Amino acid sequence: MPPVKNILLLRHAKSAWSDLALTDHDRPLNGRGERAAKAIGDHLAHHGPRPDLILCSTATRARQTLAPVVKRLGMPAPPILLDETLYLASEEALLARLRAVADDVATVLLVGHNDGIWRLAEMLAGHGSAAHLAVLQEKYPTGTLATLKMPDGPWQDLAAGSGELAAFVRPRDLLRR
Repeated sequence: MPPVKNILLLRHAKSAWSDLALTDHDRPLNGRGERAAKAIGDHLAHHGPRPDLILCSTATRARQTLAPVVKRLGMPAPPILLDETLYLASEEALLARLRAVADDVATVLLVGHNDGIWRLAEMLAGHGSAAHLAVLQEKYPTGTLATLKMPDGPWQDLAAGSGELAAFVRPRDLLRR
């Protein structure tokens, strides 16, 4: 198999709405979200690929989703860049951020928000199993991780439709087991 670049797109897990005094940016995970983040972290640690770089929204719920993932990946942790421009970013903004990744990075994990994460996954996924593609088109639930395999080459050349949706893992799929 030829070399590939991997993009892991993780939508933050379920957040709490109980404290109406908090801004949207500052909302934390609820209990379900915490369980989902741990389950996705376990999944990623055991089934990879391991990220070389993590890009994460500065929103509390995104950072709290990332924390158990990093813990489960073990040491040394990949470099983590908290990026305020990822907060509620559009798919075009997320694509532009990925195109700016250094070329020595083979696998990047991006933790963000809908609708940008969902639309980016749809934009990049030109092929993959019919089942994965159908589920992706239906919905991108909180805490879901999409794994895209992209052709090797400079990140700046990342193109719509050029990726394979290799996996689409929802927390409910993991927590049922």
